[in-house]
Amino acid sequence: MKARAVLALGSNLGNREENLNQALEQIKNFSDSELLAVSSFHETVALTEAGEDETKPSYLNAVAILETGLTVEKLFLKTSDLEQQLGRVRETKWQDRTIDVDLISFGELELVTQQLTIPHPRAHERLFVLKPWLEVEPSAQLVGFGAIQDLVSRLEK
Repeated sequence: MKARAVLALGSNLGNREENLNQALEQIKNFSDSELLAVSSFHETVALTEAGEDETKPSYLNAVAILETGLTVEKLFLKTSDLEQQLGRVRETKWQDRTIDVDLISFGELELVTQQLTIPHPRAHERLFVLKPWLEVEPSAQLVGFGAIQDLVSRLEK
């Protein structure tokens, strides 16, 4: 049985647009998966542990909707491999990155493991995830949090 997965992509190092396009090309080629939709690219201020930081390079963000027969664990491994192939360095949390691919939701699944939490634990409070998602899936729901449209409206107040 296939699941609908939502992936959030971001880049704030190097050629950000090229980084996102390369990631999307790889996602298109994931086995037993079909890329259904990709949002436009959204420019956003870098987010750090202390909040938004305009002194850091800004991000380009996008959301991709994927229908996949992969398990959630296999999809997570594929996105992690993709990040590594595109030069993602993981030294400290919140650091700048060539590419970031987060698994936001996976069907109706709710999951907490040492490596992975589905839905993404902070997606409901991140406009750089929610607005691109709303663009490609206006009636989308985030499991446990409700309609994406309502989440966006609350955050934009």
